[in-house]
Amino acid sequence: MSQLLKKLSGTKLGGLRILVWAGLLGCLSASVPPLAAQTEDANAPVVDRKVITRIEPNYPPTLERLYIGGVVRLQVDIAPNGSVESAQLIGGNPILGQSAIAAVKQWKYTPAKTKTRTIERLEFDPHK
Repeated sequence: MSQLLKKLSGTKLGGLRILVWAGLLGCLSASVPPLAAQTEDANAPVVDRKVITRIEPNYPPTLERLYIGGVVRLQVDIAPNGSVESAQLIGGNPILGQSAIAAVKQWKYTPAKTKTRTIERLEFDPHK
């Protein structure tokens, strides 16, 4: 790791790159509370409901430019009418997670008799 920092610091804009990487690594190391601590209604059944309206998340420009991608997992609470009541990050990059949450809150699912909970997995690939 120290050799990588020496190489980066010797390049043009190396110091800025080190700061960006350090900030991103700090975000990634931030702990996410356990799933049980995040849920408001622990009794909501976890099921797969079909998405009927899907909005793709916006790729954060800085992360795309730096070719930083990854997988984000969200816990999504769905109302009986199919609208998203809440979405919480349970795994992945917090910056990508913010973008994913904003998109998932606009999704619509098939109607059901009760409120349900599902886990959604979204992939961010900077090479696409």
